[in-house]
Amino acid sequence: MIFIVVRFKVRPEFQDSWLEITEEFTAATRAEPGNLWYEWSRSVDDPAEFVLVEAFRDAQAGSDHVRADHFKKGLDAMRPALRETPRIVHTEVPGTQWSRMGELEIA
Repeated sequence: MIFIVVRFKVRPEFQDSWLEITEEFTAATRAEPGNLWYEWSRSVDDPAEFVLVEAFRDAQAGSDHVRADHFKKGLDAMRPALRETPRIVHTEVPGTQWSRMGELEIA
């Protein structure tokens, strides 16, 4: 799977509306056939930072995502609300699900 984590620093005046700004893009991405998950979180240390964790079935699904009509539209909606260029980790990992954390296995 293609596994991606992106850190977004949002301008103060958009912090409370960030999830609304990204709502249409989020729904469209989650509806893509190759999307495995697309989840937003907010930093507990920095209210300006939102973290996106997303995964796609394979490289083709990831490529389809960035070529989708809603991708450019979503980036255009996000751009005015950003304080700086987002930071990204993008990698390919085996499987299509989260692995269990063996160090904290619950019986």
